[in-house]
Amino acid sequence: MCTFTAWCNSHLRKAGTAIENIEEDFRNGLKLMLLLEVISGETLPKPDRGKMRFHKIANVNKALDFIASKGVKLVSIGAEEIVDGNLKMTLGMIWTIILRFAIQDISVEEMTAKEGLLLWCQRKTAPYKNVNVQNFHLSFKDGLAFCALIHRHRPDLIDYHKLSKDNPLQNLNTAFDVAEKYLDIPRMLDPEDMTNTAMPDERAIMTYVSSYYHCFSGAQKAETAANRICKVLKVNQENERLMEEYERLASDLLEWIRRTLPWLQSRQADNSLSGVQKRLEEYRTYRRKHKPPRVEQKAKLETNFNTLQTKLRLSNRPAYMPTEGKMVSDIANAWKGLEQSEKSFEDWLLSEMMRLERLEHLAQKFKAKADTHEDWTRGKEEMLQSSDFRQCKLNDLKALKKKHEAFESDLAAHQDRVEQIAAIAHELNTLEYHDSTSVNIRCQRICDQWDRLGSLTQKRRTDLDDAEKILEKIDILHLEFAKRAAPFNNWLDGTREDLVDMFIVHTVEEIQGLIDAHGQFKATLSDADKEYNSIIGLVKDVESTVQKYQIPGGLQNPYTTLTSSDLSKKWSEVKHLVPQRDTTLQAELRKQQNNEMLRRQFAEKSNQVGPWIERQMDAVTAIGMGLQGSLEDQLHQLKQYEQNVFAYKPHIEELEKIHQAVQEGMIFENRYTQYTMETLRVGWEQLLTSINRNVNEVENQILTRDSKGITQEQLNEFRASFNHFDKNRTGRLAPEEFKSCLVSIGYSIGKDRQGEIDFQRILAVVDPNSTGYVHFDAFLDFMTRESTDTDTAEQVIDSFRILAGDKPYILSDELRRELPPDQAEYCIQRMAPYKGVNAVPGALDYMSFSTALYGESDL
Repeated sequence: MCTFTAWCNSHLRKAGTAIENIEEDFRNGLKLMLLLEVISGETLPKPDRGKMRFHKIANVNKALDFIASKGVKLVSIGAEEIVDGNLKMTLGMIWTIILRFAIQDISVEEMTAKEGLLLWCQRKTAPYKNVNVQNFHLSFKDGLAFCALIHRHRPDLIDYHKLSKDNPLQNLNTAFDVAEKYLDIPRMLDPEDMTNTAMPDERAIMTYVSSYYHCFSGAQKAETAANRICKVLKVNQENERLMEEYERLASDLLEWIRRTLPWLQSRQADNSLSGVQKRLEEYRTYRRKHKPPRVEQKAKLETNFNTLQTKLRLSNRPAYMPTEGKMVSDIANAWKGLEQSEKSFEDWLLSEMMRLERLEHLAQKFKAKADTHEDWTRGKEEMLQSSDFRQCKLNDLKALKKKHEAFESDLAAHQDRVEQIAAIAHELNTLEYHDSTSVNIRCQRICDQWDRLGSLTQKRRTDLDDAEKILEKIDILHLEFAKRAAPFNNWLDGTREDLVDMFIVHTVEEIQGLIDAHGQFKATLSDADKEYNSIIGLVKDVESTVQKYQIPGGLQNPYTTLTSSDLSKKWSEVKHLVPQRDTTLQAELRKQQNNEMLRRQFAEKSNQVGPWIERQMDAVTAIGMGLQGSLEDQLHQLKQYEQNVFAYKPHIEELEKIHQAVQEGMIFENRYTQYTMETLRVGWEQLLTSINRNVNEVENQILTRDSKGITQEQLNEFRASFNHFDKNRTGRLAPEEFKSCLVSIGYSIGKDRQGEIDFQRILAVVDPNSTGYVHFDAFLDFMTRESTDTDTAEQVIDSFRILAGDKPYILSDELRRELPPDQAEYCIQRMAPYKGVNAVPGALDYMSFSTALYGESDL
C-alpha cells in the first residue's frame, strides 16, 4: 500500500498535490481524476463539485469510464466500493492503473509488459557480479539489482564494486537514497520490510522498477524523437493538418453517433398512443433533416482518409493510424450500429402503436360492458334482501317465486358478461395498460357484487321454498311471459352491444369477414321478430283476460320487471342499429380499400426504385474494377453517375411521402413488394457512399500515376491482373492470391527459402499493419515504385534473364515471343552474339546490351 501511495504521489506532485491515505483520499474521485489526467496527458470530463454521495460516485465513475476507454477491463471494481473506502477494491484499481500507464507500454522483443520489464532488467544487470534477476521478488531482495540498474546508466552515482551481498539493508538504502536524490524517483519500498519478509510484494517491486525503466529510457527517447522531429517537421506539417482534420471529423461524427444512440435505443414512452405517434414524427424529422448531413460527413471523412494515405505513401511516410477508436473500420462499425438501432427503433415504435391501439380498444370495451352490467345490477341486492313475500297472499307468493325463478334465469344469462369483463381486465393487466389500477378496482367491485348476488339469490330461493307449502296459485300466463321475456331481453342487450361493438382491422379481408358475419346476423332477424310478436302476444292475452274477468291488479306481472314497452323499445333500437352498423362497416371497408391502394402505390414505386439502385450500384462497382477506359474516363463516368443519382432523389422523396401515408394509415405489412423503406434508405446511402469512395480512389490513382510517371497501359495491366485474382470482387487479395498476381505480371519470386523471404519483405511493404490482405492502392503503389525504379543495368539484366529462362544468353525466338514486334527487332539488331561457354547458334548477349544502354560499354 505504501508503494502505491508513493507512486501516486510521484505523479500528483506534478499537479501540486498529494495523498496521505490511499484508502480515504480517492473516495470523492477528485484526486483520482487528477491522477489520471497527469499520467495520461489527457483531460477528463469536468468533475461534480458537490459533497453528496451521488456526486462522489459520479466522479469515480468518470475515472473508471476513462480507464475502460483505454481498453482496460475493470473486473468487479465499482464506484460504490471506492466511495465506501473498500481498501481491497481501491488497491486493485490503482494496480490496474499502474499496469496500464506505467507497465503495459513496456515492450522488449514483443513480450508481455511484465516479461519485457524482466528481460530489460536481466540485460542491464547481466555484467554485474552477484546479480541474477529471475523474478520481481527474491531477485531484488538484497538491493544489488537496484544498485546495478543505477550504476549501468549513471556510474557516477554509485561505486558498485564497494557493495556487498551480505549487506542487503545498506544496499537497499543506498539505491533508494540515490534514486530519490539524483533521479527524482521517490521511495516506494521499505528496506526493512523487504529484508524481513520471506517473499517481498511482487506488484510493489514491479511498480518501483518501472519508474527506473521510464527514467533511464526517457532521455534517450527524447533525444531521438527531437532529431526525428526536426528532420521531418516540414514534410509532416501538411500531413498533420490532414490528420487533425480527420480526427476532428471522426470525433465529431462518433460523438454524434454516441449522443444519438441512447435516443434510438430508448424504449421509454408515456404508454399512450399520442406519445408514441409524437416519437414517430420525431424519428421522421431525424431521418429527413438530421441524418443526411452526417451521411455526407461520413463520406467526406473516408475521402480525406484515403487522400491522406496516398500523400503519405507518395512522400515515403508511414501509413497513418488514427487514434484508438477512430479507425475507418471503427466509424463503419459505429455507423452500422446506428443503422441497426434505427431499424429496431422504428420496429418498436410501430409495434408499440399496435399494442396501444389494442389497449385503447380493450379499455373502451371494458367500460361499455361494465356500464351495461352495473346498470342491470342496480337495485338487485335490495330486491333480493326484501322480506315482501312474508305478507303476500298465495297468488302473490306464487308470483314472487316465479319472479325469482325468472331472475335466476336472468342472473345465469349475465354470467357470460361478468366473465368477459374479468377476461378483458386480465388482458389489460397483461398488456400493461396505463390505468390498469382503476380497471382492477372496478372489476373487483363487479366480481364481489356478483358473488353477493349469487349468495342472496340462493338464500331468497330457500326462503320462498319454505313458504311455498302454504301458497300454491300462480298466474301461468305471467310466468310464461317472464320466462320468455328475460332471455329475449338478454338477447336484445347482447345484440345491442354487438351492434355498437368497436373493432380493429388491418386488411380488406378482415373487414369483409365482419360484413359477411353481419349479413348472417341480419338473416336471423325474421326469427327474432316472430319471437318478439309471440312474447307481445302473451301480454295481449293477459290484458284481454284481466278485462274479461276484472281481476284486481291482474295487469301487474309479479314475476318480472320487464314490460312489453321495454321489449318494444329495445327491439325498435336493435332494428335502428342494424343499418347504422351497415354504414360503419362500409366506411371501414372504404378505409381498408384506401390502405390497399397505398400498399400498391408504395409497392409500385419501390419496385422501380429498388432495382434502379441495385443497377446503379452494380454499374459503379464495375467502373470501380478499373476496366472501362482510362482513369479520366472512369472519373467522368463516376461523376455522370453521381449527377444521375442526385437527379433521381425526387423519386426517393416521393417514396418517403407515400411511406409516411402508409405509416399514418397504420399499415404494417405489404405483400406486393420485398422492399421496405428502411432497405431502400440504406441502399440509397450505400450508393452515394460507393460513388464517393470510387471517385476518391480514381483521383488518388491519377495522382499516383502522374506523380510517378507511369503510363495508362501500365495502370490497365496492373488493374487487370489484380481483378483476375480478386475472384470475389472484394477489392483485396490474400497473400497467396497476391503472390500469383505478382508472378502473372512477370515479377520473379523463387520457390526456395530465399524466395519466401523476398515475398515476406514485399508483404511487409504492402500490408504494414499485418491485416492479412493487400488492397489495390497498396499494390499499385508497390508496382509503381517497382516500374519506375527499374532503371539500372542490373535490373534490366535480371529482366532479360527471366525471359531467357535463367540462361546467360537469349534467342531471337524468345525475344519475339515475349516482346512487342518493334521492340523485339530493336534488340535483335543491336545485341552482339553470345560467345560464352555452351553457346548455341543464334545466341545473343543480353548482358553487354543492357550495360551499353546505360553507357557502360560500347553498343
